[in-house]
Amino acid sequence: MPTSTLTTFYSLPENLCEKVHNLGSDSLVVALTNSAPSRSNTVLANITQISYTNCSSRALTVSSSSQTTGTYKLIIADLTLTASGGSVGPFQYAVIYNDTATNDELIGWYDYGSALTLAAGESLTLDFDGSNGVFSLAFSG
Repeated sequence: MPTSTLTTFYSLPENLCEKVHNLGSDSLVVALTNSAPSRSNTVLANITQISYTNCSSRALTVSSSSQTTGTYKLIIADLTLTASGGSVGPFQYAVIYNDTATNDELIGWYDYGSALTLAAGESLTLDFDGSNGVFSLAFSG
C-alpha cells in the first residue's frame, strides 16, 4: 500500500462496539475510487466507485483476526488486482468495506497520492502489513 497506515472512517469504533462488524468472519472487499473519501462517510453508497468491468476480484482474505494480551489485530492477505480485457481506473483510493454488513459499512482507506490506471494485462498488489495488521485496537483503563 502507498501509505503505512489505514485512514479509518469515524463510524468504525461505534460499528465495532455495536456488532456491525465481525471482522473474523465477515466478507471484506476493496472499493476503488478517484474521489477523496471523507472520514464522515459511513456506507459504501457514500463512495463514488470506478467501473470494475475489467477488474479481477476485489475480495479480501482475512489471515488473522485475534487479540494477544489485550491488543486486537486485523491481518489481511495481500491482494493482486489485475486488469483484463481493458483498463481499470483511474483511481487513487482503495477503500475497505464490510460486504456482509447490512449497508456495506466502511472501515477505512489507503491513498496512493495520485491517480493510477491499470492497462489490460497490468496488475497492482495491495500490500497489507502482515505483521502489524491493517489496524490494531487496544483499551486501557
